[in-house]
Amino acid sequence: MPGRHHILRRRRAKIVATLGPATSTPEMIEAVLKGGADVFRLNFSHGDHADHAERLAIIRSLERKTGRPIGVLADVQGPKLRIGRFSNGHVILQKGQAFRLDLSPIPGDVSRVQLPHPEIIGAATPGMNLLIDDGKLRLRVEHVRPDHLETTVIVAGRLSDRKGVNVPDVMLPIPALTAKDRLDLAFALDQGVDFIGLSFVQRPEDVIEARELIAGRAWVLTKLEKPQALANLDEIIALSDAVMVARGDLGVELPPEEVPLAQRRIVRRAREMGRPVIVATQMMESMISSPTPTRAEASDVAGALFEGADAVMLSAETAAGQYPLEAVDMMDRILTRVERDAEWRAAMDDRPLAPETTSSGAIAAAARQVADSAGAKAIAAFTHGGSTALRIARQRPTAPILGLTPVIATARRLALVWGVHPVQIAAHDTMTEAVVGALTTARREGLATWGDEVVVTAGVPFNQPGTTNALRVATVTRQSPLESEHEN
Repeated sequence: MPGRHHILRRRRAKIVATLGPATSTPEMIEAVLKGGADVFRLNFSHGDHADHAERLAIIRSLERKTGRPIGVLADVQGPKLRIGRFSNGHVILQKGQAFRLDLSPIPGDVSRVQLPHPEIIGAATPGMNLLIDDGKLRLRVEHVRPDHLETTVIVAGRLSDRKGVNVPDVMLPIPALTAKDRLDLAFALDQGVDFIGLSFVQRPEDVIEARELIAGRAWVLTKLEKPQALANLDEIIALSDAVMVARGDLGVELPPEEVPLAQRRIVRRAREMGRPVIVATQMMESMISSPTPTRAEASDVAGALFEGADAVMLSAETAAGQYPLEAVDMMDRILTRVERDAEWRAAMDDRPLAPETTSSGAIAAAARQVADSAGAKAIAAFTHGGSTALRIARQRPTAPILGLTPVIATARRLALVWGVHPVQIAAHDTMTEAVVGALTTARREGLATWGDEVVVTAGVPFNQPGTTNALRVATVTRQSPLESEHEN
């Protein structure tokens, strides 16, 4: 397709960019795409369905224009726990004072305020902490009554209407999907999004419920933002198609010194289990109002790459910031520079993963080994549902992965996966046709040229998901009659 080669990334890690008021026009969305975004995030905590539908239509138009599959993540809000309102709009709480949280809708004062969540009162125990306004204030529960909590202010400050409440010390009997989320989920699936971002996951059952509702129409991308989820990490990752280290709420509910360790653990386990993993939140927060990041932010982005993340995400930086294009460009520059560094490549090579104990897993591991030994310019992976490309990406090969699929939904989902350059291609019936198609596409996409070798993996018989069992090494040669016929 014309224009496709103009958006060939020279890096393996992917960028997720959130759309919002700062990036809502066709011109801005196209600029963000060309600047480095591989997946666009629609945040259903903000905006209405009409806003999201308009942005999605622009993305699909860009996809047709460029010929590049683009992933779209619909991030549903999840339960939002908040206090009620104050008669004067706010109060100043003092350290050590008593403060009551109750069910009464009467506007609060310096001694009490509504907590319209009986589930919190029912699950509370003396001594547990409540964090308010992203952890700026901390209350310790002293006594639990049937309709209220008596607390002591541990960390004081100004408290205003409708601030959020985090409950890090207990698993709440609250489902991950609210009534609003279910409406947003149905709308997003009808619009054809590629990933559903699932918030407030505490237990494996939360993911199971979402999977049943989604029914394969999108990948389930679980946001790991609750300490309770870490206690069930392996099971939650196994049930998910992809995961996100959502450092917003996770950073509120965990002590700051625990967040980097949790991030490393999540990234490591996700990669070992073959699930794409995004590192998100505050990656380049200063670029909301500054044209350049802090040095710490640049190191944070690079660190996520060294840990093995598939993707990094921009939130308010692109959704509402003053410098959305600069933020995408800077993230692209950091990722590209890190991947050129010998120490980064050595870090990937020093952490090899054992192949999955299946024939498909063995083929994926062999594809990397053969490509490295032969100096192949690309690994062309024919895949129906994406599993072959995922298995190869798990091995972190030196050569880029050409994800070839006849299914456009699969191509869009692979836009999130480390190292994969996804292309929708016509279905093939024989290995000979597949090899010719792979070589033609690799050359057209700018991944290989005359005389280069390409490793090709496929499943025989063709067009049956989960049957990867063949590997070939082929050389890009001058057009043969079959190749010419294939291109037409």
